[in-house]
Amino acid sequence: MIGQLRSVVIDCPDPRALAAFYSELLGVPFADGDSDDDWVVLGGPPGHQPRLAFQQALNLRPPAWPDPERPQQFHLDVTVDDIESAEKAALALGARRLPGEGEGFRVYADPAGHPFCLCWD
Repeated sequence: MIGQLRSVVIDCPDPRALAAFYSELLGVPFADGDSDDDWVVLGGPPGHQPRLAFQQALNLRPPAWPDPERPQQFHLDVTVDDIESAEKAALALGARRLPGEGEGFRVYADPAGHPFCLCWD
């Protein structure tokens, strides 16, 4: 092993707002003392998982799922117990449903346009 995962970092125009969305969606708290206007972290201190960070990118061109000209670049899979109630809650937080789904997942965009999936077994 060369190293350990420290954080998954998501570029976005408003780090605090997108961090609040994912904090509610995933139930992960804001990290203590590890945030400012252009960098916000959810989770514990470095070395404690999970950690999700949000970095300001003012001129971000968000992915345009499923357009290959602006691919998703990365996405998060979020496991849920009840897809209908999870979808309702995610949409209330500001997510929007995107085209595409399969057996056990549906595709959404967060408020900044990044795709993520709600998954169930």
